[in-house]
Amino acid sequence: MSQKGQDARFMALALSLGARGMGQCWPNPAVGCVIVRDGRIVGRGWTQPGGRPHAEVVALAKAAEAARGATAYVTLEPCAHTGQTPPCASALIAAGVARVVTALQDPDPRVDGGGHAMLRAAGIAVETGVLADRAERAHRGFLLARRAGRPMVTLKLAGSFDGRIALATGESQWITGPEARRYVHALRARHDAVMVGAGTARADDPSLTVRDIGVARQPVRIVCSRRLDLPLDGKLARTARDVPVWLLHGPDAPAERCAAWAELGARLIPVDTGTTRQIEPAAMLRALGETGLTRVFCEGGGAFAASLLNAGLVDELVGFTAGLAIGAEGTPALGVMGLERLADAHRFHLVEARAIGNDVLHRWERSGAVG
Repeated sequence: MSQKGQDARFMALALSLGARGMGQCWPNPAVGCVIVRDGRIVGRGWTQPGGRPHAEVVALAKAAEAARGATAYVTLEPCAHTGQTPPCASALIAAGVARVVTALQDPDPRVDGGGHAMLRAAGIAVETGVLADRAERAHRGFLLARRAGRPMVTLKLAGSFDGRIALATGESQWITGPEARRYVHALRARHDAVMVGAGTARADDPSLTVRDIGVARQPVRIVCSRRLDLPLDGKLARTARDVPVWLLHGPDAPAERCAAWAELGARLIPVDTGTTRQIEPAAMLRALGETGLTRVFCEGGGAFAASLLNAGLVDELVGFTAGLAIGAEGTPALGVMGLERLADAHRFHLVEARAIGNDVLHRWERSGAVG
C-alpha cells in the first residue's frame, strides 16, 4: 500500500475512534488518535468523557516506548496551550514520535497552527489535510463553535408517510416503531444537549434522557420558553437536580417563575427577543455557544423547528418516516414557515437512507462549508 493510502486508512480509523467521544467531551472536540510503528498499530485513543485526557495522551500511554519513531494520526491539530493539562504537542514531542499526520488545523485561537509549529520546531515531520472533508463533518460542532460562536444543530423529525406527527385528537404514540425510537436514544447520546420548544415540553411532558442503551453521561436537557410557562411538577422539573435542565427564556419572564425553576435546580439563560417578541434563534444559539456546547439535538415542536429552519441554523436533518398515512387533519411536523418561493427554502443534500425496523431513516446535511 502506498504511503498516501496508508495515511488515509489510519486516519479513517482515528475518525471512527473519535466518534466514540461525541456527546461526552464538550466543550472539547471528540478527537481520535492512532499511533503506528512499522505498519503496526501500537496505540490508539479518543477524547475521554468530560474532555480529559485527550486522545493523544490516551494513545501514547498505550503505545509506551513503542511510540518512539512512530507516526501519530490525529483527527485535529494537537493542542499547543496549557489548560488543565500540558499541551498534546508537547506530549508527542516527549514521546519521540517521528511523524504526525493530522486531518485539520484547529481554528481555536489558542492553537490555530501553533501545535503544528511546535512539532515542526522539534524536528517532527508534519502532514495535514488527510481526509479533511470527513474530519470537517466529524468535527462540525466544534468547528462551528470556534468559527461561528454557536453549536451545530441536528433537527429530528419523525412522522407518517404524509408528514404528520399526531392525529387531530392529539394521539401520537407510537407512529414510528421501537427500533426507530431506540435509534433516537443513540442519537441523543451523540449530542451534548437535547432541546425542545415550550409547546412540546407542555404537551408531551418529556424526560429527554437517553435510556436503555447503557449510557452513563446524559446530555443536557434544554427548553426554549420565553415566559417560562412550563409545568413545575413535570418530569423535567422533578429531575432537574439529577440531569441538567437549562431554560432559555426572554427578558420578560416573570421573576417568580425564574425563582421557582432556579430553586428546582435548573440553569436559567436569558436570551434577547426580536421585534416579534419571540426568542431569536440566532441569539439563542449564540447563548448556547457561550456555554461550551458543540452539538445540539432538537426534537421540536413544529413552530420551534420551523423557526430554526427559517433562520438557516439547522445543520443536519434526521427524518424517520413510518408506513402509515394520517391525512390533512393530522398535526404537521413543521409549523408555518411563510415561504413564497421554493428558492427561499434551505436545501439539504442526502447523506444516508435506510430501513430502521419498519420505518425509513433519511439523513440530510446542510450544503456549504462549516461555519
